[in-house]
Amino acid sequence: MRIHHLLSSRLVLAIALAASVSTPALAKKKPVVAGPPIILSDTFRANVQAAEAALKARDAATAGARIAALSPTTDFEAYLVAGLQFQLAAQRGDVQAQRVALTDLFKTTSLPRTDAPRLRFVAGYLSYRVGNYDDATAQLDYAKTLGYDGVDATMLRADIALRRNKPKEARPYVQAAIAAQKAAGKPVPIAWIDRAISMAYQAGDWTEVGQLYRERLDREESREDWRAALINYQTGATPEPQLQLDLYRLQAANGAMASERDYQAYAQAAEKAGCYAEARTIIEAGRSAGKLTPTQPTTSQLLKSVTPKATKEIAALPAQAKKAAAASSGKDALAVADSYFSLSQYPQAVEQYRAAIAKGGVDADRANARLGVALARSGDLVNAQTTLALVNGNWAPVAGFWAAWVAEKSRKAG
Repeated sequence: MRIHHLLSSRLVLAIALAASVSTPALAKKKPVVAGPPIILSDTFRANVQAAEAALKARDAATAGARIAALSPTTDFEAYLVAGLQFQLAAQRGDVQAQRVALTDLFKTTSLPRTDAPRLRFVAGYLSYRVGNYDDATAQLDYAKTLGYDGVDATMLRADIALRRNKPKEARPYVQAAIAAQKAAGKPVPIAWIDRAISMAYQAGDWTEVGQLYRERLDREESREDWRAALINYQTGATPEPQLQLDLYRLQAANGAMASERDYQAYAQAAEKAGCYAEARTIIEAGRSAGKLTPTQPTTSQLLKSVTPKATKEIAALPAQAKKAAAASSGKDALAVADSYFSLSQYPQAVEQYRAAIAKGGVDADRANARLGVALARSGDLVNAQTTLALVNGNWAPVAGFWAAWVAEKSRKAG
């Protein structure tokens, strides 16, 4: 923190905080002075000026000696001395001394009322820094009664709760800070989102975990970011197999398959869903990428198993499509659509999903989720977003992740 003061014929000092809770600083502010003229002795004034000059030169030793020589006899002189002591402590990086200087400052009546609310927050932050969490909370409460309750104060309350190992108490503060930041039209710092994700994860709130990860992906969307978001969400939420399969598909669509485990898990999920050709394709892709080897036992056995099934799967598709067209229910059309989808034949999948939805008798959320993805993979990003927005229930998180992917593609296309 830095404390700046202005010297003139009336020798007026003003202090105000300007910065976030993580890196507070004191900024220059010139107050309106009212009341009788300020009278200082020549000796006191000379020592103040000398101390100020030493501080500006960052000569802490000289400044300390000059400040120690000051003997205030009035309230305003005590105010000046406290301000100089604060500035000296800031230059030395002595947080405890800064906090003591603020206490001395608060004892004076010369502190401008307009500065008091923000400086009470500063006092709370300094007490937090030295581990005095009771006083930190008390100062924040005091600042709030004076009208200061900014987002930085809210996040500081969260930090205090975390330092006390009370994440459940910290979480509402982080949520409130994020909401306030959004309401003000300001970007939410990535660090806040990461903290909120961690807290939601500990609380088992997978809906919020997914939402926060999607918000994070709107800000940072590297392959590593996508992989971390999808794997962490799956690990915690443990979605049902069909949902998990679509998250693996999204990971692959982002080029975020980075390990043997990624390819193996995706291939196994596809095989369990009856998507044998897709399982074969992903194993072959893993080998081409150097992440799987022909001697890797699990995937080698899986490839041997799914290869003949994949041939039959593809061969049976025309007859299944004909049967679906004649059916009164959309159930068969949905199965055909899923097959086309797994084969990356997205235009055909779109047609079948629409038929399934129109005929009814199917899980509309699942059908719309995959219809939205098929539209996106076919290049129809606008209708893809509209369709994905219709999805509710268990499929909503998956649709939300795919919607984030569509939004990314739309930005790049734009």
